[in-house]
Amino acid sequence: MENNKRRALGRGLEELFNNNETIDYDQIEEKIVNETPKSEIQEINLNELRSNPYQPRKNFEEEALNELAASIREHGVFQPIIAKKSIKGYEIIAGERRVRASILAGKDTIPAIIRDFTDEEMMEIALLENLQRENLNALEEAIAYKKLLDKLDVTQEELAKKLGKSRSHITNMIGLIRLPEVVKDMLISEEISMGHARVLSKLEDNEKILELANKIVNEHLSVRETEEASGDGDYKRKNTSFKQKQDEKEYQDIEEVMCEKIGTKVKIKKNKIEISFTNVNDLNRILEIIGIN
Repeated sequence: MENNKRRALGRGLEELFNNNETIDYDQIEEKIVNETPKSEIQEINLNELRSNPYQPRKNFEEEALNELAASIREHGVFQPIIAKKSIKGYEIIAGERRVRASILAGKDTIPAIIRDFTDEEMMEIALLENLQRENLNALEEAIAYKKLLDKLDVTQEELAKKLGKSRSHITNMIGLIRLPEVVKDMLISEEISMGHARVLSKLEDNEKILELANKIVNEHLSVRETEEASGDGDYKRKNTSFKQKQDEKEYQDIEEVMCEKIGTKVKIKKNKIEISFTNVNDLNRILEIIGIN
């Protein structure tokens, strides 16, 4: 009985990839919460919880945590976290921000749903929650995509389709992983932007990448100026060209630019622009990018 319940609630990403739906983390967590009787939601001690080892997020924004902590002090935790019993205490499957904010709020316990997920399911849920719900930094996002690609054995195109992103966005993000550690630190500390890092990731020689990264910082180069500098003979680019179909659409270039700008799939046809999004949080993210409050 319990095994059947776990399978019903812990629907693996492989199954989701085999249908035509865009994967939405909110639907997965909502299903788990809605199908769990209130009698099964228990209060567990916060000091018994430890992070999901597959959690891609390493840095949590202090201001956002403080805001959530203030809300928890006043209203409590609205939605239980999901956790797994471990040898000692519990591992957080979903809801680490709620746990951290509850600790800040001075709470001793937190409502939780305990499920016996496999390690693979724990990784899938943690990656999906963070990709669709949290503002991961660029490197955390890139690593999450890479883990999903490796785990699910799908192409970048297939992953992009299921996550409602553009293929070029995922390709560009994954390219960040091979940057030298010093340059990655520059990106995390916002000394260079994602646009700068994307240009650098297309270069072949690590020493030249670091040289140009320092030039960006010291000379305050714009992304366009960085593009121009990377085209000099001193900087050898990786061969990342894609063969274009001869029947390429008229607006292909514009779609690619828009996809890269907002990080999701864009289609232009019949004088209309179609922008894909996975859920309300993703829609709000897109609206913020294009300057709509």
